[in-house]
Amino acid sequence: MDVRIVDLKRYFGRTKAVDGISFEFSSGHVFGFVGPNGAGKTTAMRILATLDDPTEGNAYINGVSLVDDPEKARRFVGFMPDSLPSHRDMTVHEYLDFFARAYGLRGPKRRSVVESVEQFTNLTGIREKFLPALSKGMKQRVSLARALVHDPPVLILDEPASGLDPRARVELRELLRVLADRGKAILISSHILTELAEICNGAVIIEQGRILRAGSMEQIIAGGSPHRTIVLRAAKATPEALYKELLQLPAVQEARVVGKEVEIRVDGDEDADSEILAHLIGKGIRIVDFRQRQMDLEDVFMTVTKGEVQ
Repeated sequence: MDVRIVDLKRYFGRTKAVDGISFEFSSGHVFGFVGPNGAGKTTAMRILATLDDPTEGNAYINGVSLVDDPEKARRFVGFMPDSLPSHRDMTVHEYLDFFARAYGLRGPKRRSVVESVEQFTNLTGIREKFLPALSKGMKQRVSLARALVHDPPVLILDEPASGLDPRARVELRELLRVLADRGKAILISSHILTELAEICNGAVIIEQGRILRAGSMEQIIAGGSPHRTIVLRAAKATPEALYKELLQLPAVQEARVVGKEVEIRVDGDEDADSEILAHLIGKGIRIVDFRQRQMDLEDVFMTVTKGEVQ
């Protein structure tokens, strides 16, 4: 199952919430959707869930246009919003059963599907509880279960880990891995970038409705910055003394003290690294740790975004 977004735009008056984004992901992959608040992530996800129409552009699920044939495309998509709507008079089981009926499931098949989804999302023990009585973590599980009721091949998840405690986040991450292994194509937005990097095959970084980076995790991290980060620690010199010495070198673009270490951003290749090390040794500074720190998704995000909102 392939999902292809082509030059998607959504304008609200003069505000360009989504400004010509294009990317794609497919079955068995978890794709991260990353950006500052107000970047246009939720608007784009609502369009992919057929809850809103684009101003221009299109999106295709297995060749089916979300613009031209939304009813057919909707069968392929399970959407999990950033919060579960409140229904005071409905239990967990009634809520899931309602959506199973809405998707046309009937009789024994409907009951079997609802029970299976409840078991998969670990809701069996609370199926008779009313929705307002649930914790944030349980509400997120119910929201995911509702998105899975019709067994869609594509999942669109908007901030599913928001507000969850560490255990609930780990459990959600495990569920997503299982779903990807079962062939689901998953697009997930989150501000917890370290955890997102652990489960995603690729990602899109957007800001002010435009794509800044897109591709596999390896491609995004490799192209994140022209500089490299080196971590140093000296045997006897204080981090502050090492910091002052490093700032005098032309290859060092930035430096900061982190505990007993100093992190520097180096402009140049490995020859620049060796020159820095040789300079320090020549000054009689005994270096006991000198290593390159690999960039991660969070580093790339901080490098390419400016935190601007529309």
